[in-house]
Amino acid sequence: MDVTGRRRKVLVHVGTPKTGTSHLQDVLFRNQAVLAEQGVNYPAERFDAHFLAALDLMQLPWAGLEQEAVGAWDRLAEQVRDFDGTSIVSHEILAKASRTQVDRALSSFGDAEVHVLLSVRDLVRQIPAEWQENVKHRAQLSYADFLATIQDPERKGRIGSWFWSVQEIPDIINRWGASLPPERIHLITVPPPGAPRDELWNRFSRAFGLDGLEGLDLTPERVNPSMGVPETTLVRRINRQVHRVLPPEHYRPLVRELLAHQTLSQNSRSPRLSLPPSLEPWTMDLSRTWVEEIKARGYDVVGDVDDLLGVPSGLSQEEWVDPDRPGAASVNRASLDAIEALLLEAARLRDLNADLERQLHDTREALDRSYLRPSYKAREKAVNKLQGSRPGRASLEVYRRLRGGVNSLSA
Repeated sequence: MDVTGRRRKVLVHVGTPKTGTSHLQDVLFRNQAVLAEQGVNYPAERFDAHFLAALDLMQLPWAGLEQEAVGAWDRLAEQVRDFDGTSIVSHEILAKASRTQVDRALSSFGDAEVHVLLSVRDLVRQIPAEWQENVKHRAQLSYADFLATIQDPERKGRIGSWFWSVQEIPDIINRWGASLPPERIHLITVPPPGAPRDELWNRFSRAFGLDGLEGLDLTPERVNPSMGVPETTLVRRINRQVHRVLPPEHYRPLVRELLAHQTLSQNSRSPRLSLPPSLEPWTMDLSRTWVEEIKARGYDVVGDVDDLLGVPSGLSQEEWVDPDRPGAASVNRASLDAIEALLLEAARLRDLNADLERQLHDTREALDRSYLRPSYKAREKAVNKLQGSRPGRASLEVYRRLRGGVNSLSA
């Protein structure tokens, strides 16, 4: 309780990835002013402010961004402490935070009442989504190797460790909720396939206390769309080809954004990436143990906790499309889409470059003219300097006689 007597509350949304977090954070960022008027604070000077704060909190290396992130968590926490009302902190990579990092995060909010929110989705959809997300971050690992890695604790390595640190729901709650009562831990389940399009937002809205707030613009602007099987295969092949020659600062705008998000994800006719039917029983059995544990602990669940069990694809092993062995024709079609997008981008940049060159040429010509025709002040300065000496005055006199005796600065 702060000095005004008004309760300060912090809602810390800590993941998980691929659960609609990009849309949620986009809505919160674009509606900051509307939220603040109604007592809700989403402190962010830029759309990735909470991502940078999470990198800073966990000291995570991330393609050089960790240098830009230094001090970001403390700045975010200060903005939270200074707000009289409810503040929201949200980024999915916070799911990875260690117990020590969690303690630092929670203590940085001062005496506010802290709630932890975790959006979760069944492993039947999360496993293929996580592999694809790795591919969109330059990974070259095959789908088969990824599946083997997450199933075998002895093979975990970097990718396997990351997967379970941000997807093992009971473990995330143990780290983030160790010092909190169960009623302050809230799980938001992602609806099953076939649910109404706005159902996930409705669940987010209830969990964050946004339902009933007026004036929110829910138009989706920042999303993290999925690609089909051949498109994902193509990006992985691109990763193998360019990993030594394309710097990270160019990979993100050209491959991840232009190709993956803006181009290849638009093909809705491609077969969707999915879990091999043979692995569905394993994931559903594991999820069932999580559901039982969640029910026993008495956490607040927004949605249906049984959504975590997942829905079988209904495909046979023969019908399932393996992204490690896709049809050549479908990958070729995706390749042509990628080439078209890159050619259009190259043409746009050529036009931009030509326009800049014209502007530079015009600027140079204007400067040259200014040098050939000195300004009034420049001529005045030159005349005054010449008049300050006998030889200078003599030169001016000769110049004026040659110019027809005009005795003025305009001569």
